[in-house]
Amino acid sequence: MEFERRKRISQHLDIAPLIDIVFLLLIFFMLTANFIMQPGIKITLPDAKISQPQEEVIIVFISESGQIYLNEKQVDIDSLENALKVKLQEVQKKTKTVVIKADKKIDLGLAVRVMDMAKGAGAEGLTISTKKGDEDVK
Repeated sequence: MEFERRKRISQHLDIAPLIDIVFLLLIFFMLTANFIMQPGIKITLPDAKISQPQEEVIIVFISESGQIYLNEKQVDIDSLENALKVKLQEVQKKTKTVVIKADKKIDLGLAVRVMDMAKGAGAEGLTISTKKGDEDVK
């Protein structure tokens, strides 16, 4: 007597589509992470208890080493006022505001000098950028 053998069902899991999806997600997150990052100028903003978001049109960065950048382009301290005049003339807004993002370890004299240059170039408003700190900051 001969028994009928059961047919084996081949169960094969194809993981190639899963790998494709994982790689697409990886590429998506890598690309979007680049757009979220701040400019490449490394500064540590001072803390403040009360901080409000501001519209940033013209930004002056002052790094810890004293280097000055105008909208991510490095400028010399002597040519900063002329460069600010050019940028302020390009602005179409009523209030011409300059945002200063300075490292918290810079010399106060340099920050005051940059503020004077911004006012001399025709800036109607100055904003010093900070990050929102803890409540126990004095």
